[in-house]
Amino acid sequence: MENFSRISGRAVALPVDNVDTDRLLPAAYMKGLTRDGLGKHLLRPLRYDGDGKERADFVLNRPACTKARILVAGRNFGCGSSREHAVWALKDFGIRCVIAPSFGQIFATNCRKNRILLIPCSEDLWIDLVERLDPLERRLILDGLDDIGRTIGLSDRIAEFERQLDSA
Repeated sequence: MENFSRISGRAVALPVDNVDTDRLLPAAYMKGLTRDGLGKHLLRPLRYDGDGKERADFVLNRPACTKARILVAGRNFGCGSSREHAVWALKDFGIRCVIAPSFGQIFATNCRKNRILLIPCSEDLWIDLVERLDPLERRLILDGLDDIGRTIGLSDRIAEFERQLDSA
């Protein structure tokens, strides 16, 4: 088992309450005899569409988030049945720490046994981007854009402006 005294790495937010163990790893993917490979099925109902294609807008499918080690989740994370496979899927995906206001009791025990750190937090930790940020700043953050990405997104408008300048 991997020992650690400090966790560093990308943190991603999944601000969803009551994510149960069946959502973390549906029963259909618990047929193997090993813990390996379960990470690809982690949060399958949220990560994939009905045809099995990744949803590009889901946080764990974004290229910058596929190596996340810290998950910041909503209330009652890991509630539901006592499937340790859900914890194995988290670990196989690379998650080593979950921060949330509360956790399912059996899930918490399974995380401890599998060396996934759970950190309870106040619900005040959440920041509502819709209410708190300037609209442009909010759009850039939610769309994952920096100044260059924003500029590239405006390339059609920039080209039109340049055509107008040339014709004047």
